[in-house]
Amino acid sequence: MKLRRFGRTDLQVSELAFGGGRSGGILINADDDTRRAAVRRALDLGINWFDTAPQYGDGKSEKALGWLLAEVPETPFVSTKVRIDVASSESLMSQVERSVTESLQKLRRDQVDLLQIHSLIMPEASGRTISADHVLRDGGMADAMEKLREQGMTRFLGLTALGDNRATIEVIKSGRFDAAQVYYNLINPSSAWDTAMSGWSSYDGSGIMAACGEQDMAVMAIRIFAASYLATPVRTGRESILTANTEADTEARNADAVFAALDMEKVEYRVNGTEVEMRIVSSTVIDPTTAFVEAWGRSGGAGYSYFRWVIQSGVGTLQGYISGVGFQ
Repeated sequence: MKLRRFGRTDLQVSELAFGGGRSGGILINADDDTRRAAVRRALDLGINWFDTAPQYGDGKSEKALGWLLAEVPETPFVSTKVRIDVASSESLMSQVERSVTESLQKLRRDQVDLLQIHSLIMPEASGRTISADHVLRDGGMADAMEKLREQGMTRFLGLTALGDNRATIEVIKSGRFDAAQVYYNLINPSSAWDTAMSGWSSYDGSGIMAACGEQDMAVMAIRIFAASYLATPVRTGRESILTANTEADTEARNADAVFAALDMEKVEYRVNGTEVEMRIVSSTVIDPTTAFVEAWGRSGGAGYSYFRWVIQSGVGTLQGYISGVGFQ
C-alpha cells in the first residue's frame, strides 16, 4: 500500500480508505464476523483510514466501527461528518456540538482525526443543503467546528464537495478547511477540470480540485465506482445518486460504454449470497484516440468528456485507472 501526504496536515495516509457508507454497506448490513474479517483484511493490506458518518445506517456504521477498532491493536485514522438542519430552532453551534458528541460516543473515541461537513453547499439553502453563508458567517459551521477542534474533539476540518461547485469553492477558498471529499470517477472526472466543456450536462465539479490545490487541502476522491455502477452490473438497491443532473440509467449506460471502449474481452462476476466479486480476466492497453471515437458513438457527451481525460492522463488500462484513484 502506498502512502500519500494528506494535504497541509502532513499526515501520511493510505491511497485507499475504508468507507462505511451505504453503497458498500459492510459496516451497516453485514454480520459481525464479516465486519471483523473486512476490517482485518483492510488493515493487513495497509489501509490506515476509516471514514464514516452519523447518517450511514442511522448511526449503525459509527457504532460498528467503534467496537471493531476497539478489538484491533492498530490505531488507524478515523473521520466522521456532521449535517445540520437550517430550519431547526437549535443553533448551528449547538447542532454541530451535539452531533459530534454523539458520534464520538458511538465511535468510542475522545477525538476523530477529521470532522467534515456532510451537508451539500449550494447557492441557497433548501432541505438538507446549506449555503456558503451558513458555513462562513459568525456563529456558523466553521466557527462551531473550530471550537470543537480547540476542545480536542477533532484534529482537522473538512467538507463534502458534492454541491454547487461555485458555492463550494467559495468555502474552500476561505482557507478554513484542511480536506475535501470530492466526487471523481471514470464516468465523471469534472472536478479535475478547470472549467466544464461546452455541452456538458451532468454534475459539474469543475474548479474544485484546483481550488483545493491552491489551499494545500487534501482531496479525498469519493464515489470512485460511481455508486457501484463501475464495480458490478448487479444492482442491490443501494445505488444512491447524490449529485445533480445525474440519473441512474445514464450512469449504467456510461459504465457499459467505459468497459466497452477499454476493449474488455471478458468480465466475470461471482455471486455468493449478497456478495459480488469482480474479477478482471483480461484488459488491453488502448489507443486513447481510438477509444475516444468508440465511446462517443456509444454514450454521447458523457463518453466524450471521459475520454478527453484519458487523452490527458495517458493511462491506458482499466487496472491503471482503478489503482490510481484514492487520496491525493
